Amino acid sequence: MGEEKKLKGRMVQHVERCKECGYCIRNCPAGALSFSDVVNRKGYRTVSLDSGKCTCCAVCYTVCPDNVFERVED
Repeated sequence: MGEEKKLKGRMVQHVERCKECGYCIRNCPAGALSFSDVVNRKGYRTVSLDSGKCTCCAVCYTVCPDNVFERVED
């Protein structure tokens, strides 16, 4: 398998929207997402994003039912 190409921009998270469904973690092709120990105001664990692994493919944005992720261009 080849190395994933890094796209322009970066992914930002709106952690207060997260409901710990895990869709983003299960679908991230780069393995850049995992649950953290941080809990948001709703009582759900938030997702940790490893920016060193993230390719900004935006799969997390696509699969998240709660609009936690946003891709921004720097």
